[in-house]
Amino acid sequence: MALEIERKFLVTGNGWRAGARTRTIAQAYLTPPGPTSVRVRIQDGRATLTIKGESRGAVRDEFEYPLPLEDAEAMMTLCQRPPIRKTRHEIVHAGKLWQVDVFEGPLAGLIMAEVELLRADEAVSLPDWVGREVTDDRRYRNSSLIASGLAGLDLDATACVPA
Repeated sequence: MALEIERKFLVTGNGWRAGARTRTIAQAYLTPPGPTSVRVRIQDGRATLTIKGESRGAVRDEFEYPLPLEDAEAMMTLCQRPPIRKTRHEIVHAGKLWQVDVFEGPLAGLIMAEVELLRADEAVSLPDWVGREVTDDRRYRNSSLIASGLAGLDLDATACVPA
């Protein structure tokens, strides 16, 4: 069993853009929003099926499998909602890979950063462009965003910024 341990933040400013590697992503969910999710993702011409379990803080079970691209495209047509489209920018800060997602379409205006950790209690150096942490707020999960959009979200990344 694989574990995903990640923290998620809203982003402030553009300091993260310099030197970032960029990827395009489309992803859709085969399950309704809830504690578990089944996701189909196409990223740079490659496809995966990912199953995520219920979160326990920043930790959740995650299983990921490669898919033929044609199968992934067909699976996306089975989803009740259109896919999320975003551009992912990858930046290394203090030895950790940060992924900054710039959302498109109905989610335009939302920019989030996430960092994967080895342990839930691992200390992480936060870049100056990281704002409010949203790890424990289910509304900021992609599986929730696809259903609810930006309605009811506070996109002010500077509110309650970690010290």
